[in-house]
Amino acid sequence: MKYFYKAMIGLDLTEMDDILIKKTIVYLKFLGIDKCYFVHVAKNLAVPDEILKNHPELLAPGDESIEALIKEKLEEFDFPESMEIEVFAEEGAHPLDTLLRWAKIKDVDLIIMGRKEVLEGNGSLAKGVAKKAPCSVLLLQERRPPGLPHKIMIPSDFSNHTDLIYDFGERISEELGADLVPVHLYQVPHGYSKTGKTFEEFAEIMKENAQEDFNRFIDKFNHPGLSCRFVLNDGEGQGKALLEEAGKIGADMILLGSRGKTKSAAILLGSVAEKLVVVNNILPMLIFKKKGETMGFFEALFKV
Repeated sequence: MKYFYKAMIGLDLTEMDDILIKKTIVYLKFLGIDKCYFVHVAKNLAVPDEILKNHPELLAPGDESIEALIKEKLEEFDFPESMEIEVFAEEGAHPLDTLLRWAKIKDVDLIIMGRKEVLEGNGSLAKGVAKKAPCSVLLLQERRPPGLPHKIMIPSDFSNHTDLIYDFGERISEELGADLVPVHLYQVPHGYSKTGKTFEEFAEIMKENAQEDFNRFIDKFNHPGLSCRFVLNDGEGQGKALLEEAGKIGADMILLGSRGKTKSAAILLGSVAEKLVVVNNILPMLIFKKKGETMGFFEALFKV
């Protein structure tokens, strides 16, 4: 089944590129990708001294040398010859803006980025892409072995936009034979003690209310085969709480959606999703955005 036709893979000329290329190969057929754009964006395209030391033959201009290095990597890891590819390096004072502009120019359906766990790097570019990309984003983590998911967790708030995520997730899970596990994070509001109830009693009230919201959502959008896990967040960060729950249930992928309250907001992540992106460098994460809804707002971002 076709999900994404054109993918852009962001490379940084570190060991992470090797990991990302190998993992991307695993996902190509499943995601239905027909064309891959491999891109390196940097403030300065001068080839690093350590690379020149190992590759003294690289005497071409910086962009050509980097493109040659990337093509060499693709050959080294037997990237499928049948796949249409394009490799380019771009220089820009603001790499995130440059990368997103190229995603718009190439009209890509998916951006694939790496998330480091041990390797050096703060992941700011990948997090920025996840937040602002005009298309879906797949974040592939450094240390997890390559492989397709068997259990997919969906953080859920039961908004109308969540229906898109459930629909997409159900198609994925059916094709892979994977379990789909919605998870809702709830918390006890401040001032609960004024009601005369204990923390535990009010937590139960909040859980029952969340269950009713889920039941209404399931009935409205016709997702009868799903049941939701309800997780009480009793003080720790929301992103951390969701990541811990993913570990408890044995999830090997997280599926997220963008904010989606309006078409103009569909490009951006909600606060909980954004926090999860920040803390998660362990599990692959697919951020699904309905492409047609995001382009107008994306163009507006660069006009202000």
